Amino acid sequence: MIREDLRNVAIIAHVDHGKTTLVDQMLRQSGTFRENQAVEERVMDSNDIERERGITILAKNTSIKYKDVKINVIDTPGHADFGGEVERVLKMVNGVLLLVDAAEGPMPQTRFVLQKALELGHKIIIVVNKIDRPDARLKEVVEEVLELLLDLDATDEQLDSPVLFCSGRDGTASLTMDGGTDMTPLFDMILDYVPAPEVEDEGGMQYLVSAIDYNEYVGRIAIGRIERGTMKVNQDVTIGDYHNTKQEYRGKIVTMYQIEGLNRVPVNEAKAGDIVCISGIENITIGDTICEFGKFEALPFVKISEPTVEMTFSVNNSPFAGREGKFVTTRHIRDRLFKELLKDVSLRVSETDNADTYRVAGRGEMHLSILIENMRREGYELGVSTPRVLYREIDGQLNEPIERVVIDVPEDAVGSVMEKLGSRKGELQSMNPIGSRMRLEFLIPARGLFGYKSEFLTDTKGEGIMSSVFEGYEPYKGDIPKRAQGSLVAFETGEAVTYGLYNAQERGELFITAGTQVYEGMVVGASPKSEDLVVNVCKKKHLTNTRASGSDDALRLIPPRNMSLEDALEFLADDELLEVTPKSIRIRKRTLSNTQRAKDRAKM
Repeated sequence: MIREDLRNVAIIAHVDHGKTTLVDQMLRQSGTFRENQAVEERVMDSNDIERERGITILAKNTSIKYKDVKINVIDTPGHADFGGEVERVLKMVNGVLLLVDAAEGPMPQTRFVLQKALELGHKIIIVVNKIDRPDARLKEVVEEVLELLLDLDATDEQLDSPVLFCSGRDGTASLTMDGGTDMTPLFDMILDYVPAPEVEDEGGMQYLVSAIDYNEYVGRIAIGRIERGTMKVNQDVTIGDYHNTKQEYRGKIVTMYQIEGLNRVPVNEAKAGDIVCISGIENITIGDTICEFGKFEALPFVKISEPTVEMTFSVNNSPFAGREGKFVTTRHIRDRLFKELLKDVSLRVSETDNADTYRVAGRGEMHLSILIENMRREGYELGVSTPRVLYREIDGQLNEPIERVVIDVPEDAVGSVMEKLGSRKGELQSMNPIGSRMRLEFLIPARGLFGYKSEFLTDTKGEGIMSSVFEGYEPYKGDIPKRAQGSLVAFETGEAVTYGLYNAQERGELFITAGTQVYEGMVVGASPKSEDLVVNVCKKKHLTNTRASGSDDALRLIPPRNMSLEDALEFLADDELLEVTPKSIRIRKRTLSNTQRAKDRAKM
């Protein structure tokens, strides 16, 4: 049976190519919002961090009605670290809108998400977005997308994919490069080109869980598409999975919702082809199949790529532990990490020999830093180690993860970028001029990118664009030079004062201001030399009866470097930890005692 009243489509693209803004306009022009309804921009980015950073982290479902057809639209993340989300949701759809920036063209994540869609045999609609940009290159970008399709072994039908030219900001779409007046051509193209779901109405009900949401009141909420039959509330079901990692068990559909616009609407029954959310089944997880009771038949599930980077999360044991956080014990941290596993299929958490420490592995530094940021906003305190890559042994040889990096920089910065990436074992793959800028493509070990972002922004005067995607595993490339800077370490516990900071700033760059509480072993700045320096930022000026001209002049402090969470993670050395609390981010030495560290160094 073919469901002509339904279309399931995902929007895929590289980060910041305008997916969420385009979905905004589709919702507005399809009449999902009332004329006078006040709606925030990028309404699909519901999470605070998504709004602040302007990125999508979690795949979001919405639906619009057009010509009596319900179009389920899934807005997917563009950042490579959240690729696990993209891989899963593509199982729920029959076609994709491939969004490409009219100036930047296809980028690393475009390749990654497009490859996944092609492997599943989905119909592709190419959408060249942001055509209103003054530096738009419409013809060249269309050619670059076709070259990418050829490169990824697309079928003849996929190579003939239709092309639309859009401006998500203005809410226009057109089949020509001149631009249109509204989004009607896009809606029509989805109805004409994306196949209606072909489903089996007869036979036992079958449903594949592609995503998991979590709610404190109802527990886990499964999101997926009904592949066969009809699902009803209060129906008895059998749950299992394709790889037989769990014993089949019995459950019951307690509540069921369909997505209408941005709302979840309760329904009592849904048919094959519908995307629905269900609750009431304990221990349900991504990749599970739900079938009619007694008629279990597992559906195959896409294998999620393995994590490539890991860190250790431990209980905060600094002198300031427990001052700012609400959740500070091992049990709190353990429960929170294992709860995250319910939603995030790309994450791995394992216990270590130390009861207070857990190993957490993810798809990249950003993937893990978002988790840390979420935890601190929820009131957790923890200590985090420097990120390290996960090696693999293949055919008796040590292999490491390799990233494909695409860098877009002004021409005068090419030399410094090539020199820096060369020293980090990067291999140049291609170099192409784009207007007054150059696009460089490298293959580089993932560990070679640790700590490079701030250097890159300095070398390119803030004008460079860098993005990367996991390429695969290759034999170990050899040692890569570590951070050249040492740390300025606090000598004692107390409050930093202007006089102490004034003397310390001559030794390097400071991270703190006067009035900041510090403790012995806390990192308060960066030293230009490779070794660490101990500085006394709490030192006060001795008062005497003698007065000399100029002795009471105001001391001028250089503004300190404000470190974001990512900056601090990049700066961390192997013998340092990042103390993360709801109000503060502090870098500290693992061994806080300055005397003990000196003794340890002497033994080496």
